[in-house]
This record gives sequence, structure tokens and C-alpha cells, in this order.
Amino acid sequence: MKTGRPPKQERPAFGQRLNELREAAGLTQAQVAQKLGMSQRAYSHWERRPVSLRPDQMQSLASALNIPVGMLLANGQSQRRGSGPAGKMRQLFEAASKLPRSKQEKILDILQPFVREHANGNV
Repeated sequence: MKTGRPPKQERPAFGQRLNELREAAGLTQAQVAQKLGMSQRAYSHWERRPVSLRPDQMQSLASALNIPVGMLLANGQSQRRGSGPAGKMRQLFEAASKLPRSKQEKILDILQPFVREHANGNV
């Protein structure tokens, strides 16, 4: 989902992790900013500059990305277990992330009800 202009300077470690987690969630900066009730410009500052977030901001951010807060704080580059090849779903999602946005939205329309149903315990 590499859109927008490239950064002029290297991102801080937290900003890089935040960028990777946002892209893994398939969200744009504008979408995350909207979920947080802030401007895209203010959110982009979090990814591009050293910031110090309050605990409530960390919780809101984790919620917006649909991840546990610990993933925002993790030191490692990746949270994947093992060193083997990516699973079929991961490979499929990585390929789907390269499709045009309209095609991605069609895939989301199909998958989101299944994921919601599972999350609600209605398996």
C-alpha cells in the first residue's frame, strides 16, 4: 500500500513499527486518523517523528489497528512465529494488498462478516 511521498529522513523505530502495523492492517494514514478522531497530518507525525504517546492514545491506536497494545511496544521487527514460509492466508493477503483498492474492498466485503462472526464467538 505504498502511496504518498517517501519520507525525507529515516523513521524512528516506533514510527517504523507503527507504519508496518498500519500497512499490515491494510489501512491508510487517513483511515487510522479518522478512527482516532484526528487529522491525517497529525497522525503522520506519529509515524515520521519521535513521539511520546499517553497510555490512552496507545490503547486507542491499538484498537484502531485491531492489535494488542503489546505489539506497539514490541522491540522485534516481526511478531511471526517460526522461520518457515508464510502460511497460505498470509501469502494470499500479501498478494491481495497489491490489487487496486476497489478489488481489495470487494475481498473485504466477503471476509469481514466471517471474521466478525468468529470474533463474536458464533463459530
